Amino acid sequence: MKSTAIITGITGQDGSYLAEFLLRRGYEVHGIVRHTSTESYGRIEHLRHQVVLHKADLLDTGSIQSVVENVRPTEFYNLAAMSFVPVSWEQPILTSEVTGLGVLRALEAIRVVNPRIRFYQASSSEMYGEVVETPQSETTRFYPRSPYAVAKVFAHYMTVNYRESYNMFACSGILFNHESPRRGTDFVTRKITHAVARIKMGLQNELRLGNLDSMRDWGFAGDYVRAMWMMLQQESPRDYVIGTGDTTRIRDFVQMAFDYAGLDPQDHVVIDPRFYRPAEVNLLRANPDKAKRELGWEPEVDLRGLVAMMMEHDLELARIEKLTVGRAYERKAAAA
Repeated sequence: MKSTAIITGITGQDGSYLAEFLLRRGYEVHGIVRHTSTESYGRIEHLRHQVVLHKADLLDTGSIQSVVENVRPTEFYNLAAMSFVPVSWEQPILTSEVTGLGVLRALEAIRVVNPRIRFYQASSSEMYGEVVETPQSETTRFYPRSPYAVAKVFAHYMTVNYRESYNMFACSGILFNHESPRRGTDFVTRKITHAVARIKMGLQNELRLGNLDSMRDWGFAGDYVRAMWMMLQQESPRDYVIGTGDTTRIRDFVQMAFDYAGLDPQDHVVIDPRFYRPAEVNLLRANPDKAKRELGWEPEVDLRGLVAMMMEHDLELARIEKLTVGRAYERKAAAA
């Protein structure tokens, strides 16, 4: 019997990689997308003929329940969220509704339609916040430091509650930072590689950043979606920390990107106080021992490989942009 999955957030970085992964394994893949006046399917454009998209919203229980009733999936991956941490201070109520209560709505829809559907919740290392121990494992106490992180903690414990209260196969992956060429340019790693590539091509001259001493555990998103799937294939549901176990300062990530481009960051990086968080999270490092031991999961792409992957992608985008700008200038000059 063919497995069927629903993915919320299918148009995002993780959703697109997960859809590709599940399709390769022979799944029927359905994605939930919001009703919006402007539709952005760029990350999954190459998959549009292979997946089925449904209009629904985590703000509306009825719409989620309707999709679950119609699709009758074997697995449900909840990856949707208001995921850009700085914006969560600007829109704390909406962040809480989507990232927190949205998970409750999804869980309740599954409970009503078919509690045997296996549910994956995308928890976050941001839940650890002001860390009480390093590295962070499944038993480390949460200390969230943003509205986004607080909402994620609510969603995480609600997933545990539904698992224990209704005997549902509901589990959370506490994923540490995972990046790729598909990461949005608002996120610091992609902001860096995108800017460095444009600097290399002469399209801009500076890169403005906040706290360069924050330390993160960075991995490749394609490796992390594999862990999501592995969690739902186990005999019993458990929560897992997913990360590399290594930590790197933002300034070191910056250096690697500039090194790849053959440039000196001191010539281009500007510290801008606007990019400091109201409550900073200074150090996150995963202890993925449980995932390695029980799931057999290992990351396949190291940090330097990830930086190279992102830089190659953004250098190609910058080359295309420069060529486009050059042609536009030539046309304007010819018409003058």
